[in-house]
Amino acid sequence: MSTPIVIVGCTAAGKSDLAEALALRLGGTIMAVDSMQVYRGLDIGTAKPDAATRARIPHLMLDVADPWERYSAARFAAEAGPLLKTAEGTNPQDTKAPRMILVAGTILYLRALLEGLFEGPSANPDVRRRLEEEAGRVGVPRLHTRLAAVDAVAAGRIHPNDLRRIVRALEVYELTGQRISDLQTQWSREHPAIEGRFIGVQRDKEGLNRRINARVKAMMAAGLLEEVRRLRDDPREGGGLSQGAAAAVGYRQRLGHLDGKCSLEEAVEQIKIQTRHLAKLQRTWLKRFRNVDWLNAGEEQSGADLLEQALKLVDAP
Repeated sequence: MSTPIVIVGCTAAGKSDLAEALALRLGGTIMAVDSMQVYRGLDIGTAKPDAATRARIPHLMLDVADPWERYSAARFAAEAGPLLKTAEGTNPQDTKAPRMILVAGTILYLRALLEGLFEGPSANPDVRRRLEEEAGRVGVPRLHTRLAAVDAVAAGRIHPNDLRRIVRALEVYELTGQRISDLQTQWSREHPAIEGRFIGVQRDKEGLNRRINARVKAMMAAGLLEEVRRLRDDPREGGGLSQGAAAAVGYRQRLGHLDGKCSLEEAVEQIKIQTRHLAKLQRTWLKRFRNVDWLNAGEEQSGADLLEQALKLVDAP
């Protein structure tokens, strides 16, 4: 059985660069485990690999949904799971067999894929509609405050403006009387459904912040604002951005600017702030993963050095 390689780390740490280098060396296939790269058209703001990279390296789970669709961890696990299990069936004696390399951009999706989803209640359209309408009247942060009163752990993990996850947490509490953070402990299994060789890329806080700022600047130069405007104004029937896609860091702030709620400079600064907040949340989530071999990517560390370190881990028993 060919064990998949799972690359984890905070946003902007360099996961994709390492995964691409590994794929080229090993003849591997990359699976993007990312809640926003699944959407067609969300390219610049999600740091999706460009066409040249995708021509050199096979990629899975990119562009599998239209931006106006609802997408979920459950759907991702259902669609990506069979692809991953097919790769696991590769003959382990074939040293030239391709390896599956997972790039974990969204920890929730990774856990759903590797460990399965917790047993929570099905979505209730009436409850969701009522909560979403209330958010429209009083503001999303007010719902976040309510969530903190019944499930402080979940509220601490969810950003105050993340309407979709706030509504889901409150929905679970209303339907079951149980906190979603308690239900999610069902993920804490010693033996996940799919094993993987976990390699982490970590950077010090200052270095990561510099990379985040540089990434945001590069995205702006590449035309992120125009990308958001095009997605928002898509004339096709049903076009536009779903609630989930519109909540993505970079897109939410640009939409706010296009709607006249803030200046372009304020939107850019908010993207940097929210990306740093996302990195902080990811660090917390990643502490829950066992058996991660961490690589320290310092300022002086070259990509070639990281690749050689990762290859030694891949070949280790």
